[in-house]
Amino acid sequence: MERSAARYGDTFTLRLAGEGTWVMVSHPDAVKQVFTGPPELLQAGEANRILLPVVGANSVLLLDGNAHREQRQLLVPPFRGTHLRSYADTMTAIAETEIARWPRGEPVQVHPRIQALTLEVILRAVFGLSDGAHHPLRAELVRMLTTTVGTPGRLLLLVLSPQRIRSALTRKLLSGVDRLLYAEIGDRRRADDLDERTDVLSVLLRARNADGQPLSDVEIRDELMTLLLAGHESTATALASAVEWVVRHPDVQSRLIEEIQAGRHEFIDAVVKETLRLRPVFSLVARRLKAPMEIGGAPLPAGVTVVPSIYLMHRRPEIYPDPQRFRPERFLEEHGGMYAWIPYGGGVRRCLGATFAQGEMRAVLAALFGGYRVRPVDENAERDRGATVALGLRPVPVPRRLQLWIEPR
Repeated sequence: MERSAARYGDTFTLRLAGEGTWVMVSHPDAVKQVFTGPPELLQAGEANRILLPVVGANSVLLLDGNAHREQRQLLVPPFRGTHLRSYADTMTAIAETEIARWPRGEPVQVHPRIQALTLEVILRAVFGLSDGAHHPLRAELVRMLTTTVGTPGRLLLLVLSPQRIRSALTRKLLSGVDRLLYAEIGDRRRADDLDERTDVLSVLLRARNADGQPLSDVEIRDELMTLLLAGHESTATALASAVEWVVRHPDVQSRLIEEIQAGRHEFIDAVVKETLRLRPVFSLVARRLKAPMEIGGAPLPAGVTVVPSIYLMHRRPEIYPDPQRFRPERFLEEHGGMYAWIPYGGGVRRCLGATFAQGEMRAVLAALFGGYRVRPVDENAERDRGATVALGLRPVPVPRRLQLWIEPR
């Protein structure tokens, strides 16, 4: 992608089999134009249809127009105010408990440990499973995630297969998860303490649409799957990358430890932001153009897919000098503006869980570096990377084999 941008500039075209014409844009003005343009002309739901087999037809990711606005409004309350504050306490408790269980005196493989931790956060904060570690839903979710997100080739095969094959594969893959999810939704509807619970599932069960009707079990299932896919692997990947970069930069690690111990949060926020600059949750986002429109000075016909490349924009040297370098302190300085840092997308489609995810990253980094001495086993292991799949089915590099020595302070 960087080679294409270097050759063709801020706007260039890709033609993909089965996906039609993609117009990539990376200039901040063009990206802002896409994010703030009329949503009825720039449709994200239609552009996200590739996710249908997994998240379902009711997912907020696949809706456009009034249906999207109404569904998004129902999803806002769990990610604001007192709910968000209660999740912060949950995240801290889980991070401290899980990291305390990591082995001592032997190398710790970081990525799978963080995957387990972020899944526990989802099970507790989103699904409301206080016994998440022993709940049968956990085993099914681990199986499903390992088969899909953890194996990019399999997931791409699933979504790119012909409809008949895709439907059969999806039913087989999700049957166990769906059975347990629907059982949990039914049990929770009948729970005596439903009105007091703050987990996302319980909040959605209490929600009412514009007609005063509750969400159906299928609608809730689709949103839970969306939150799982959006909030699990993406956060685990970002956290593994943050840990790797911190341990590879002793000056960053020293400053981070100092500020954690002093109870300050500015630098840990900067570490989170710099990680998400280099490894955005969404490296690409897509909008299907419903009418001719000029974007970034280029006249585009209806039917093309306009794709703001967050990856490329986050590496523009006029916004981020020395853009390939991990330098968290850049976020303690003035930079860019509103559309210079957009790891969660932007406009009316910005990820609802952005604050939730950043809070989770802060909690884990504070628990790890505030409570333990951390150093890499192999100084060169950063070169040995695998890949995972971010929401939107775009491969994202991840330090799968990063191993650490961890000792209590």
